[in-house]
Amino acid sequence: MLLKPFRFFGQGFKISLYLILPVLLISCSADTRLKLPSALNSRYNDEQPALSGNGRFLAFVSNRDSQRNIWLYDLPNKTLVDLPGFNHRDAIAENPSISNNARYIVYIASDSGRPELELYDRAIRRTQIISSGFRGWIRNPSISPDGRYITFESSRRGQWDIEVIDRGPYIELDLINGEPQTESPSPQK
Repeated sequence: MLLKPFRFFGQGFKISLYLILPVLLISCSADTRLKLPSALNSRYNDEQPALSGNGRFLAFVSNRDSQRNIWLYDLPNKTLVDLPGFNHRDAIAENPSISNNARYIVYIASDSGRPELELYDRAIRRTQIISSGFRGWIRNPSISPDGRYITFESSRRGQWDIEVIDRGPYIELDLINGEPQTESPSPQK
């Protein structure tokens, strides 16, 4: 006999309930979630900044989506750059370093408790594990402006040493304006 109180409202209540219910369901959809702030120095922890060689991009670590991820910020346009396939829900990302035009982002990621050195290529939207099979702990990676060399600290010998990885002469370099960086001409005598 729980249905008897609803008879009081009549047919108009039932019709309005059928009209309001879909509106309520649509308004609670994922499309209306609060958008993450696209400004620097938000109410979230923004830390570990790295500036690109051309000065346009800034990579940093933030907990903007309730997890420590790396974000890329376009300074002139004052917007966050979309990085498809980059941050993973089950990994903690730290210590970003970026190349000239931020094509390459090197960083430390921990998804199973052991940090791995990873490289993200924005042009092909793919992440590559650089330190696979590497013995020892790693920290503080840095990538050369053209993206060919990666340096980091390693505990492979029982102390912190500096390691250098040459990605090889056949990688596509990240060049400013498509030109290789040359030494400045020496002054004429």
